[in-house]
Amino acid sequence: NAVKIARAATGRPGVVVFDHAYHGRTMMTLAMTAKEVPYRAGFGPFPGEVHRAPYAYPLRWPGGAEHCAEEALAELEALLRRVGPDTVAAIVVEPLQGEGGFVVPAPGFLAGVQRMARRHGIVLVADEVQAGMGRTGTMFASEQEGIVPDLVCTAKALGGGLPLAAVTGRAELMEAVAPGGLGGTYAGNPVACAAALGVLEMLRDGGLLERARLIERTVRARLEPLAAQVPAIAEVRGRGAMMALEFVRPGTLEPDAELARAVAARCHAEGVVALVCGSFGNVVRLLPPLVIPDDLLDEGLGVLADAIRGACGGAA
Repeated sequence: NAVKIARAATGRPGVVVFDHAYHGRTMMTLAMTAKEVPYRAGFGPFPGEVHRAPYAYPLRWPGGAEHCAEEALAELEALLRRVGPDTVAAIVVEPLQGEGGFVVPAPGFLAGVQRMARRHGIVLVADEVQAGMGRTGTMFASEQEGIVPDLVCTAKALGGGLPLAAVTGRAELMEAVAPGGLGGTYAGNPVACAAALGVLEMLRDGGLLERARLIERTVRARLEPLAAQVPAIAEVRGRGAMMALEFVRPGTLEPDAELARAVAARCHAEGVVALVCGSFGNVVRLLPPLVIPDDLLDEGLGVLADAIRGACGGAA
């Protein structure tokens, strides 16, 4: 729907997305999603007019983290020159990537993307489906990057467990679509909308946002010292209650997907759900509930730490 709105508002066809992106499983969002297996494989051909730019992934940027934002923005500008900025309706970006590995963009990258979009009259769409609704310690992850997108996509936590998604944006963009142009079988479900109103009420006083920030501090205090001792952990990263560890072959940045799977399996065996993600399948992601009790969070992190040590052969 965000793409449809942007195209209606601009009269342009093109959409720019980024490496490591995940945007969904419809044919259009599969075209926008980067990961081939298990998402795209066997389902093509996909819609055209989708262009992919590098995401400012500091750990893996070829020129080094200190040049990441500047060089990624230069790559995006070069892409726009190649395809013609006046053919691009929208730039769609996750302010903190989800399935791609919980990648936090290099400082200044998203602000630069916003400036570029405004300069060329392109609609900036923030995909906040996973990172929004308080998950990262602010209502939207975009806030931590100092940007205000033209359109925002939300879902998952929005419905408090019930199926609901939304596109929210500037009135002149939303009203560019002809009446009846957007819709769906389950759009505006009254039970799901009531649940969403409850979610918004719970977020109103800021207590859950502070809770997400506390979870980040707790996770970092527990896992960053471990990462300093275990060479296979390349990085502990994330924001709020959206944290992850990336596993590599010690002494390199070669992804170690087997180790990530082994860590997750050990956690599962002890009753702790840990999910593997990342373009290379080498990231273990942590998404504890914002209301998780302190003792349960501590217990879960203990299981995770033991699983890492065990999977690494008792290192550290």
